Amino acid sequence: MTKHKIQKMTTSYDEWLINSLRDKKEAAAYLQVALDEYQKDGNTEVLLLAIRHVAEAQGGLGQLSRKTHLNRESLYKTLSSKGNPKLQTLGILFKALGFQLSINPCSNE
Repeated sequence: MTKHKIQKMTTSYDEWLINSLRDKKEAAAYLQVALDEYQKDGNTEVLLLAIRHVAEAQGGLGQLSRKTHLNRESLYKTLSSKGNPKLQTLGILFKALGFQLSINPCSNE
């Protein structure tokens, strides 16, 4: 498989993903899976990537920056693979994206 084909296939997947995340129920399920995975392994990278994908589906990080009144550059840094947002920041981001944080009992206990 050539590099061009791989890039084309990846772009198609990214477009498909962003289009699917425009649906609130799809986006909520996607974020929940990312949060569940974070709960299992403590890896924030997947959760932050999921938030970025949902933000992109809802108009991009620029629009999210305007909704949250957070500096766009710091928002990019916060949601980068090395980001480490505070709980307060996550709450602001989820609210701006139309979601809320909630607590549920663990299914394994």
